[in-house]
Amino acid sequence: MKTVSLVLLCASLGGAQSPRPASVQASATASVSVPPDQARIQIGVVSQAPTASAAAAQNASLLQSALDKLKAAAGPKAEVKTVSYSVTPNYDFSKGAHTLKGFTASNMVQVISDDLSSVGKIIDAATQSGANEVSSLEFTLREHSQARAQALRKAALQARAEAEAMASALGLKIGKVIYLDAGGGEPPIRPRAFAAAQTMAMPTPIEQPQAIEVQATVTITIALEQ
Repeated sequence: MKTVSLVLLCASLGGAQSPRPASVQASATASVSVPPDQARIQIGVVSQAPTASAAAAQNASLLQSALDKLKAAAGPKAEVKTVSYSVTPNYDFSKGAHTLKGFTASNMVQVISDDLSSVGKIIDAATQSGANEVSSLEFTLREHSQARAQALRKAALQARAEAEAMASALGLKIGKVIYLDAGGGEPPIRPRAFAAAQTMAMPTPIEQPQAIEVQATVTITIALEQ
C-alpha cells in the first residue's frame, strides 16, 4: 500500500541573490504487516448497594476474587493494573422526584499479556469468579520500532525512485539530498469482539487477530544535475 505525491521545484531567478538550485521533491507512504504479539483486556466489577461503603466493600471482595483467578490464568509475566475506580450515587428522577436509591461502585483493571493463546482463559477465569464486565479486548504490538524502520526504508526507496523517474524524464540526474522528513505515528490497535457466555458452560471464543499495519511516510527533496 502506498500513496505518492510529486512536486517539481524550479530554479529561482533572483537578482542579487544566489540562484536556488533546481530540485525535485517526492513523497511516499509504505506499510509493513506485523502479527500482534500483545493483548490488552479490560475487566472489572460493577456492584450496587444501599450505601457507598457497602457498594465499595462488595466490589472489593468480588474484584479480589476475580484478580486471584485471572492472575493465575495469565501467568507471572502478565501485567495487571487498575485503570479506573468510582463510587457514584444512583437517583430516581421519576415523577419529578430526586430520591437517592443507592450507590454503584465500579473498579476496572487492565491485563496486559504477551500470550495471546491465554486471552480466553483469562476472561473465563475472571468472569467465573466475580467479574461482571469486560469492557474491551485489544491486540497490539509490544514494540513497533523494527517494523517502523522497515516501513521507513520502503518509503524512502519509493520516494527516491519517484524523484529519479521525474528527473530522468527531463533529461536530468538526481544529486545530493537537500531535505528529508519522516512521518507516521503509532501502529493502530486492533479491538476485537468476543462472546462470553453468561452461564460459562463453554470457554469464551476469541477470533484470531489480524495483522497490524505499521505505516511510515517519507518526503525527500533532491538537487537536480545535468
